[in-house]
Amino acid sequence: MKITISPYIVVRKSRIHGTGVFAKTDIPSGTRIIEYIGDRITKKESDRRYQAAWERAENGNGKKGIVYIFTLNKRHDIDGDVSWNTAKYINHSCDPNSETDIIRGRIWIIAIKDIRKGDEISYNYGYDFESWADHPCKCGSPKCIGYILAEDHWPRLRRKLKQSAMIKNARRGLILDSRN
Repeated sequence: MKITISPYIVVRKSRIHGTGVFAKTDIPSGTRIIEYIGDRITKKESDRRYQAAWERAENGNGKKGIVYIFTLNKRHDIDGDVSWNTAKYINHSCDPNSETDIIRGRIWIIAIKDIRKGDEISYNYGYDFESWADHPCKCGSPKCIGYILAEDHWPRLRRKLKQSAMIKNARRGLILDSRN
């Protein structure tokens, strides 16, 4: 397969995480920047590959959290962990400048605001709430929620984090009181 190319991007080291994708030129809002491609796999195969990646990471044979599986539809996913998928290097951000859209069975990364030359391209990975703690975020945005999570789950996460902090503070108070 041929490496995916786009006239809009260049791949290089990222301050967010490892490798990133950057605007080679100004990109107007609404532009299809690049297609996310890879192996089209069933949901069952997707689950197997996801689990295998986590097991490799837990055994020290891989990087924890490095999975490039993208939901395509109810029956299939795209495993973007292939050498020809340049879009897999686009990092998550809690304040993204692009989003994904599935158009006629193809996954596109599309600018949601004007992107200036040199800016890192990012989108919100939109992870579910169930495994939020497994995916800390390092995007550095002032809007960062601290975890890679779909924005519609942010209010629930804020409540959970607030409860957790209150419990820790209460325990700390009990520990301090027991020392007096």
